[in-house]
Amino acid sequence: MRLSIFPLTGAVLYPGLQLPLHIFEPRYRAMVKDALARDRRIGMIQPQRPEDGAPLFNVGCVGKIIDVEALEDGRFNLVLEGEARFRVLRELEVITPFRQVEAELLDEPEDQALSPVERAGFEREAKRFADVQGYAVNWEAVTRLDDASLIDGVSQIAPFDAAAKQALLEAPDIAARCELLIQLMQFFGKRDSGDDRVTLQ
Repeated sequence: MRLSIFPLTGAVLYPGLQLPLHIFEPRYRAMVKDALARDRRIGMIQPQRPEDGAPLFNVGCVGKIIDVEALEDGRFNLVLEGEARFRVLRELEVITPFRQVEAELLDEPEDQALSPVERAGFEREAKRFADVQGYAVNWEAVTRLDDASLIDGVSQIAPFDAAAKQALLEAPDIAARCELLIQLMQFFGKRDSGDDRVTLQ
């Protein structure tokens, strides 16, 4: 399939979740107009470096524009809803100001669930990480989330670097993503007492 892509460092989208975006660059305004005239779909993907024209990571997520506000000066406020992850097969030579790729959709395992032990281990580590980071979390609401919404939701918003967020997106299923998320929370949650730098100890 042919996809118009929005390469944005640190922004990842998962199937079934939503991502709000503010579109202001002329090339991406053109991309949004094009998507609205066709099928309302955009491929969210991270570049390997935060610079113009940088190579792309291999895996992203197709998002459908489910809400759009067109501002008077040409900017857009959007909400994308994730539909399916995709793998880039090749980048296309195009005359549009925005980049396009040929991609294949990735099959998602159905009815994914964690074991009670996996879920409990994740929630325990998430609470510890939130305490270290100083985040206020409604844990009662968290317990009501299904496994996929919980794991993918945390993966999407977690304050990790681009490579870590990409590794989470590329994890093949919820159990693998959960295990990696716990490892990342343990790593990024370890800080020297005297400063804010993440340490490996």
